[in-house]
Amino acid sequence: MTDVAHTDRPLLRPGAARVAAGVFAALAVVHLVAQLLDAAAVANSTQWLVMPALAAVLWCTTAAPRPRLVRLVLVALGFSWVGDTLPDLFTGDAAFLAMVGGFLVAQVVYAVAFWPYRRESVLHRRRGVLLAYVALAVVLVALCLPGAPGVLTGAVVVYAVFLTAMAVLATGVHRLAWIGGALFLFSDAMIALGAFADVVPPQSGFWIMLTYLAGQALLVAGVVARQAISARAA
Repeated sequence: MTDVAHTDRPLLRPGAARVAAGVFAALAVVHLVAQLLDAAAVANSTQWLVMPALAAVLWCTTAAPRPRLVRLVLVALGFSWVGDTLPDLFTGDAAFLAMVGGFLVAQVVYAVAFWPYRRESVLHRRRGVLLAYVALAVVLVALCLPGAPGVLTGAVVVYAVFLTAMAVLATGVHRLAWIGGALFLFSDAMIALGAFADVVPPQSGFWIMLTYLAGQALLVAGVVARQAISARAA
């Protein structure tokens, strides 16, 4: 399994990357505080900005010509932004489906981005961990299906497959990405359980967004670390 490697340079080079990281961190903190305070207007407005800020971090931390992994992760962050923002243009079930659609494409793109690293992932190593991911996905689908009638049944299954695939394949990129993928899975699982199984923990919005933002940030950090390792090996 790919471990966190010591590199000759920090993950964030001086200048624009650190500014972008600071902007992302500030937006994330403001958003999470707004979630705790039920300040919907602030929470909504900051949610529109966090993924572009995180994409800026990845852009500024990598150099042209950017490799396939970086380009695809930028696309995945773009569709995550669609999932964050598009629901605000709709209401009710349409808003939920808009969110699911945006994030489904993001999960597919993440899985495609991470696929070349599958031989270093739990798909080929630590099969017990792979079985744990599969078991969690099966349990999540089983809990959600009774509350997902009609077309939502298929949507739950398809989304669970690609969400789990993203998390599993992220384990081959870097240990930071492994943790990020797991947190992203946990965040989306909380959304699904709240929507279809009426399992809603206290301050669910805060915990969903905390794990989502941390998960995305760690996925990006893992990609940056992987690129640093590849650059040293070249």
